[in-house]
Amino acid sequence: MKILHIGKAENMKRYRPDTDFAGTVEVAEMTMGHTAEEYAAAMPDAEVIVADAIADVPGALMERLPELKMIHSEGVAYNRIDVEAASARNIAVCNCAGMNASAVAEQTILLMQGMLKNVIANDRAVREGRQILVKEQYMAEGSLRELADCKVGLVGFGDIGKSTALLLAAYGAEVYYYKRHRLEAEEEMKYHAMYLPLSDLLELCDIISLHLPVTKDTEKMCGHMFFEQMKPGAYFVNTSRGELVDDEALAEALKSGKLAMAGLDTLDHEPVQKDHPLLNQPAEVAEKIFFTPHIGGITASSFRRGYAMIWENLERLSKGEMLLRVVNRPKTLF
Repeated sequence: MKILHIGKAENMKRYRPDTDFAGTVEVAEMTMGHTAEEYAAAMPDAEVIVADAIADVPGALMERLPELKMIHSEGVAYNRIDVEAASARNIAVCNCAGMNASAVAEQTILLMQGMLKNVIANDRAVREGRQILVKEQYMAEGSLRELADCKVGLVGFGDIGKSTALLLAAYGAEVYYYKRHRLEAEEEMKYHAMYLPLSDLLELCDIISLHLPVTKDTEKMCGHMFFEQMKPGAYFVNTSRGELVDDEALAEALKSGKLAMAGLDTLDHEPVQKDHPLLNQPAEVAEKIFFTPHIGGITASSFRRGYAMIWENLERLSKGEMLLRVVNRPKTLF
């Protein structure tokens, strides 16, 4: 089997299993940022593309690879793959759904806790010699909160949303969720989460956390109307994808005081450059944003689980077996 890998070469090497099948696989390594022509020239007879979740895989590349049968995202996201073009060419698009659910859930809790305890400002206060002043101010105000004091709304309730709900329940938070199709009562009890329509969820909850893929329906869904519906003084968390959020609308909601803070593990337009609009806000907005560099889903354990899924599908493809975690509907593969 011949594979074109678009991403970091060390990943394919590090997580390559010691099996007879893996020993027969030929891999051409390419970093992100090349043209379709350059990728195709690296392995013109590639049967599979394995791509970083933020790598573009356009239809123009598929056109140049006549033997291509499968495109596999290294992560959960697949919005940078031209799924329609793949389906039209009977190419399966697969992802690693569930690979990083526990890791991203942990990152989500970190952002929530970091905002509730205002860790960045408080770290700075201690370094500047203001420890006792800040401590006494919090004691006088009684403003520090626990997750158990909060109603948390999860927008989207897939693997990551469910893992997040279980962690929140352990902290004693009151958990609500929204998804297109409500769960059965038994599942809601299992995850300690109650369903609400989106508008009700936004109005009620102290913290709103996104757990959605990027689609035509969800891109920029968090705009002015979304934030306007949120509870005054609420916190906003995004560990999903930056493309879900209208950055200008978020900045305005923070500036106006509608939102207390935003905790963001992901921004639109990765790799993020210094001129990104959310990185160039006035101080009164900048101090209300808690950033992490999109690391929620890249733990060592997540990569091990993800590459196990990839190699499982590679071997299934070689044997003509049904592929797992297919996100499109190609007519046939064989």
